Amino acid sequence: MPALHAITPEKLSRLVGTAGCPRIIDLRPSPARGIPGAVPGDLPTPSSVDAVIVVDQDGSTAAVAAAAVMRSDGKDAEVLEGGFAAWERAGLPSVKLAHVPQRRPDGRTWWVTRSRPKVDRIACPWLIRRFVDPDARFLFVPPAEVLAVAAQDQAEPFDIVDDGVVWSHRGELCTFDVMIEAFGLADHAPLARLAAIVRGADTDRLDIAPEAAGLLAISLGLSRSHGDDHEQLDAGMAIYDALYRWARDAQAERHSWLSHQPSRVRVTA
Repeated sequence: MPALHAITPEKLSRLVGTAGCPRIIDLRPSPARGIPGAVPGDLPTPSSVDAVIVVDQDGSTAAVAAAAVMRSDGKDAEVLEGGFAAWERAGLPSVKLAHVPQRRPDGRTWWVTRSRPKVDRIACPWLIRRFVDPDARFLFVPPAEVLAVAAQDQAEPFDIVDDGVVWSHRGELCTFDVMIEAFGLADHAPLARLAAIVRGADTDRLDIAPEAAGLLAISLGLSRSHGDDHEQLDAGMAIYDALYRWARDAQAERHSWLSHQPSRVRVTA
């Protein structure tokens, strides 16, 4: 049982990658790897954030004190029991931070891509917000303007055809694949399963995964249902949240008309 105002790594791992994950604040200076979705401790916590998990190396005084201060400010703040060291010992997924773009003065990473997204350009923002930077900002611009806007606004370009862009298709891999590999998440089985679906839908290889055809259909429908790219992204986040939870928790579940019907008990005289 965890100590008062503490959460175990195993319990936190069930929240990571989901829409309901608390804000994870990492107090360690210049770490090489971090818990997915964690943000540096020197960034201000948005007033809209109510639930916070504080992480240091071993769950000692630094985290306890920081969480206590946040609780005095009205936040629901807990400490990760055992800190990042316990997270690593449990073999839980972590993010390589060397590839995270430099944060802008607002504390967020900025990204830019082509307007009118379909598959990769919704899947990648979902991955970034759930596993890299929960406050990431995304700019959608005409294809010919992506690199110019990237230079002007110090935004990271992604999913465009250009030899100088890191975040793009590579061989048979789509941009989503490239990101999960670069961030060190390719061994996280639910993301690997989701990546196959995204790759199939985004590269017209629907045979890769049975779910790829469904994702393509939903993605094209979303694109036609929303004239605003950011509204489409907001709607798409829920789609990928659901796919991730299916890939993590529900692959073995089947459904039919009788799947969840109560069993009938025959009464005999």
